[in-house]
Amino acid sequence: MKKLLIALTAIALTCNAMAQDTPRMGHEKMHQMENCVMMKEGKMMVMKDGKTMMMEKEMTMKNGTVVMPDGSVKMKNGKTMMLKEGNSMDMNGNMMKSMKKTMKKGMKM
Repeated sequence: MKKLLIALTAIALTCNAMAQDTPRMGHEKMHQMENCVMMKEGKMMVMKDGKTMMMEKEMTMKNGTVVMPDGSVKMKNGKTMMLKEGNSMDMNGNMMKSMKKTMKKGMKM
């Protein structure tokens, strides 16, 4: 019970800290969070202007990285990788931290 209370407190503090940071975020940073591709429940999803839909065709990001509907990624330099559950990439081609990993780090004490 005590561990659960500590975990819930950590989550609440993490959410509170994230909420306080939001007003300081630039418009561009918030826009990047709204526009991305992500692996969710084993499926590639596209988030565009806050709306989430299934990825149906490959997408080329601004830096030349190509993301396939199966989650495979081909960088401009030819290197390939596979997005894992919770991974996301903004439309510029930058990998973004998984919220799952961020939450787990916040819970470690």
